Amino acid sequence: QVQLVESGGGLVQPGGSLRLSCAASGSIFSASTMGWYRQAPGKQRELVASITSDDSTNYADSVKGRFTISRDNAKNTVYLQMNSLKPEDTAVYYCNLRLVWHNIWGQGTQVTVPY
Repeated sequence: QVQLVESGGGLVQPGGSLRLSCAASGSIFSASTMGWYRQAPGKQRELVASITSDDSTNYADSVKGRFTISRDNAKNTVYLQMNSLKPEDTAVYYCNLRLVWHNIWGQGTQVTVPY
């Protein structure tokens, strides 16, 4: 059973940086597409960034040039480096793993950027 555990959220001032981490258990990580999603209060969950097993990346327009997704298959971990944070980045950030029928979510980590 694959499990995902996120860490690295917190409170940061506008313009600051945070790095989120998501550690996966099990043996399918390296073959999986990993994604970071976020959900703000009263809004739908949205894709922030994703990375495929061959390191192809995709970003939401709102974070392009500010956020970077990366993965370390030796550590079964995916990262989201977030720079130049804005109040509108405030949300719960979720890690997601997809491979064939697997669609697994982490518990989420809160990121707060005050006005």
